[in-house]
Order: sequence, then structure tokens, then C-alpha cells
Amino acid sequence: MTDVEGLTFNADAVGRWVPGKDFPVERERIVAYAEATNDPIAAHRSGDVAPPVFAIVPMFDSLVATTMEVVPYQLIPRVVHGEQHFRFHRPIRAGDVLTARSRVIGYVGKEKGTPGVVHAEVRDAAGELVNEQWVTFFFRGFNAGESVGDSAPDHSFDEALRGDAPTATVSQHVDDDQTFRYSPAAGDPMPIHLDEDAAKAAGLPGIIAHGLCTMAFTSWAALTELGGSDTARLRELAVRFAKPVLPGQDITSTFWRRGASDGTSIYQYETTAAGDVVIKDGYAVIAEGD
Repeated sequence: MTDVEGLTFNADAVGRWVPGKDFPVERERIVAYAEATNDPIAAHRSGDVAPPVFAIVPMFDSLVATTMEVVPYQLIPRVVHGEQHFRFHRPIRAGDVLTARSRVIGYVGKEKGTPGVVHAEVRDAAGELVNEQWVTFFFRGFNAGESVGDSAPDHSFDEALRGDAPTATVSQHVDDDQTFRYSPAAGDPMPIHLDEDAAKAAGLPGIIAHGLCTMAFTSWAALTELGGSDTARLRELAVRFAKPVLPGQDITSTFWRRGASDGTSIYQYETTAAGDVVIKDGYAVIAEGD
């Protein structure tokens, strides 16, 4: 692994907004993303409305550029996606022209590695806020030696919920070719999802599913079981990625209703595969239907 001696994070760049490029949302791209995540919701399959986790696609380039403002490029081989938190103001629709801007808001140096958080805003051509995102990266085996700035919103699982009966349980199958379909649809070409040798060289058992692909599976599970398949009702979605999912595995998401607030129901969930928890601290806020 890359020698990290002498490397430092650029604390001066924390909080600095980095603009992204215009992203025209094409119906064909929405359809490809829905198909790549086995999404059954009709509005997604037709390309009228984007699946919730599609929101990462328009801001992906901004996300990379922003991270590089703070993090030395030599640490990229050590990065893993730790957590993802979406706050939706409205769904993305075919024909939107979106622009993202993002900033690193903080990081915390720890002995086993350094988590860092990027906050992004995605707006439409009229300047209206479409969604916000908090992306937590973890740089394995690198201690930044200091704590700077802020953290992402908390979505920790309420352990008291385990004593309650689940509200819904959904099982789904990850296809053998899932990563090869997801990669072009999402614009994420990382080799650990596409190349067996590269994945094993990174210490993985083989090709692993994209974390956001797994999150997308849980998003349509939440919508179909709890939100009437209405994307506009999903107000927040957040997860912590605990372990990788392998192509060919079945995943099971278990949802508990945590409470209600301002016309919404708050759910928490966990997702397992082959007996292991692969998504922890799952969190979904869904508006009540008519």
C-alpha cells in the first residue's frame, strides 16, 4: 500500500465550496439506472422520475474534485465509502438540468484511519434546491492527526427498536452481473467492482457490489413497502456501509418504525447478506400518503 509518511490533509480547504458542471438528466440514463438496480417502480422504469439514489450521479465529478482539495491523492487507494446521507427536497425528473457544488466540512484523525465528510447541494436550472448529500469517506490506516470541522447528520440505529416487531422485511437478489450493469449507469468505474484481480489485490474476496447499488436496492424496498412506490414521499435516506455485498448474494432489509414528525414517519433498518450485517444505521423518512 502507498507510503503515507509525511502526508497531511489540507485543513485550509475545509468549508470551501467547489462548483460542479451542469448535468442534463436524460430519460435513458434514468431507465438505465433503474434497470441496473432491479428497481420495479413504474415511474423509475419509464424514466419519468429518477430513483432516489440516482441523486449521486449528477454530483459525482464534484465529489471527487472536492475531496482532492483536502486529501492527498496518494491516499486514494486507501479510501472506502463509509456512510451516505441524502435529504430530498424533490425528486429528480427527466429533463432537469442540475448543478452540484460540494465542500469538505470536516475530518477526524483516528489511529485506524480518518473519516472525512463531504457536503453537497444539487440545484436545478432555476436555482431551487433539489437535494443535499453528506458523503463520509474513510481513509484506511491513515491518521490525519487532528479533528477539523463538522460531521454528517446523525442517523444511528435506536437499539431499543429491536424489541419491537418489524414493520417490513424485504428480501432481494443481487445478480451475478449487477456490477457490470451498475458501473456505466452510475458512472462509477472503480476496478474493485469490475476486475477480480484488482478486487483481490485490495484485500477483498473478489468483485464486490457498489455500496450505492446496495443502498439503491434498500431505497426501492422502503418505497414499495412503506411509501406506496411514490418517490416524492421519501424525504431522507441514510446508511452506514458495514460489509461488502458479493454478486449472486441475497440481501434482506428489516425496517422498524421509530416514530413520526411533521407529517412523516421515521424508519430505521438493517440489511444482511449471508448472515452478516452489510448496511447498518439505515434511516428513512417517509411522508404520510393521502
